Amino acid sequence: MTKPKVAFHTLGCKLNFAETSTLGKQFLERGFEITDFDSASDVILLNTCSVTERAEREARQWIRRALRHSPHAFVIVTGCYAQLQPEEIASIDGVDVVLGSQEKFHLFQFVDSFQKKQTPQVFVSPIAEAHDFGPAYSSEVGERTRAFLKVQDGCDYPCAFCTIPLARGESRSQPIATTVQQVNQLVAMGFKEIVLSGVNVGDYGKKNDSSFFQLLLALENVDGVKRYRISSIEPNLLTNEIIDFIRASDKFCNHFHIPLQSGSDAILRKMRRRYSSAEYRNVVDYIRSNDADAGIGVDVIVGFPGETEHHFNETYQFLVELPCSYLHVFTYSERPNTFAETLDEPVEPRVRFERNEMLRMLSAKKRHAFYASFQGKIVDVLIEQKQTENGFSGLTKNYLRVNVPANECDVNTIQRVRIEEICNEHCIGSRVDGTVHLPSYVSSPLFNTPSQLTV
Repeated sequence: MTKPKVAFHTLGCKLNFAETSTLGKQFLERGFEITDFDSASDVILLNTCSVTERAEREARQWIRRALRHSPHAFVIVTGCYAQLQPEEIASIDGVDVVLGSQEKFHLFQFVDSFQKKQTPQVFVSPIAEAHDFGPAYSSEVGERTRAFLKVQDGCDYPCAFCTIPLARGESRSQPIATTVQQVNQLVAMGFKEIVLSGVNVGDYGKKNDSSFFQLLLALENVDGVKRYRISSIEPNLLTNEIIDFIRASDKFCNHFHIPLQSGSDAILRKMRRRYSSAEYRNVVDYIRSNDADAGIGVDVIVGFPGETEHHFNETYQFLVELPCSYLHVFTYSERPNTFAETLDEPVEPRVRFERNEMLRMLSAKKRHAFYASFQGKIVDVLIEQKQTENGFSGLTKNYLRVNVPANECDVNTIQRVRIEEICNEHCIGSRVDGTVHLPSYVSSPLFNTPSQLTV
C-alpha cells in the first residue's frame, strides 16, 4: 500500500525549523512519507513567520505555489502569521486548517481526516493561553552534524517593533533535566554540534527557579558533545560570568550573536530596548579583551520611525568602530498591534532601502576583515555538507564558513584546516593531515577545478 505523502516548508527563524521537524516526526510516526515541497503530496504544512510584512507575503506565495504542484492537497498553516492573522490565512483559496501556537503540536487532535472541506477550519486560541513548551529540534543540513535544540520560547520584552510576544506568548522554558535528556538523545543520534535556540534564550529558567548560566553548567557535563553554540542572546542578558565560562569551555563555541537594533541611544529608547549603546559596546569589548578570535554577530534595524539621518549616522559610525565580525541587517516593517505602529515620522521606503544597503556593504567589509585575520592559521572545522565532487563546507567554533577538500567519510567529523584564501563570504582551506593543499589560484566557492583537489 502506498504511503500518504506530506510536504513541509518553513519560514523564519531556527526555532520554526526545529518545530517543523518535530511536526514531521509526528507524521512519520503515523505512516506518512515526507516529500519535497515542490513534489506532488497529499498533505502540505506551512510553518509561517510574521516578523516582517515580507514574511507574511512570502507565506501567501508559498501556499499558492504548493497548490500549483498539488492542487488537491490538504493544506495546513501554522506559525506566527497563523496566530496573528488566522482569518486572513483562512480566506486564501485552498487552505484547509489554520493552527495557532498552542494548537500546532496537537495537530492530530484537531485534524482527524486529511480530506478537503468546503470551509476552512481555524483552531487558534488566545496567545495568553499558550503555556505549552513543545520541545523540538531540527538539523540544518541533511547529515546529522548540527542540531537546533529549542530550549526556550516566548518573550516578556515589550520591544516597540516586535510581534513575537503576540504570536508566541510569555517567556517559558523546560527544566534543565529535560534539556540534558534531550541533549543525550541528540548525542546518541550522532550530532556533533548543538545550537541552543529560542526567542530569548538568555531568559531561560527565570520562571522555574533556574537560569541560563545554570543550564550551561549542566550541559558542559554531558558526555559526547563536541560543540554547543548559542543562537542569539540579548546584550543585557549576556553577563561577564557567561562570557568567562564560554571562554574557558572546550565545548561552547566562542561565537556570540547579539541583537543591537540601533547604535543611536535616542532610537534605542523609542524601540524600548533595555540597554544603551555604551552598555552594548562594553559587552563586545569584554568579549574581545578576553578572546580576540571570538566571532561576534550583530542584528540591526534601519528605518525605524523617527530615525533621522543624524540617528542613522550615529548607528553607522558606532558599527564602523565596533569590533564585530558581521551584521544581520533588517529593514523596519510596520507590524499591526505594535507600539511602533503608532509612532509618527515614518521613514520613506527608499531611504530605508538605501540605509540597508549601506550597512550590508559595511557587513561585507567586516566579515572579510575578520576572515582575513585567520589567513594562514590552523582551525578546527566541523565538516557539514558536500559542495562539489571534492569540496565540502563546514564551520569553525567562531563561525568561519570554510570550504575544504574532503571525502564523504569526513562529513560530521572535525578536521584540522589551514585557512589559505578568503573568497566572498567564506574561507578556502586545506587539510593539514597530509591532504594536498589548494593552489593559490583556486578562488571559486564551488571549487570549479576539482582535478586540482584530489585527496
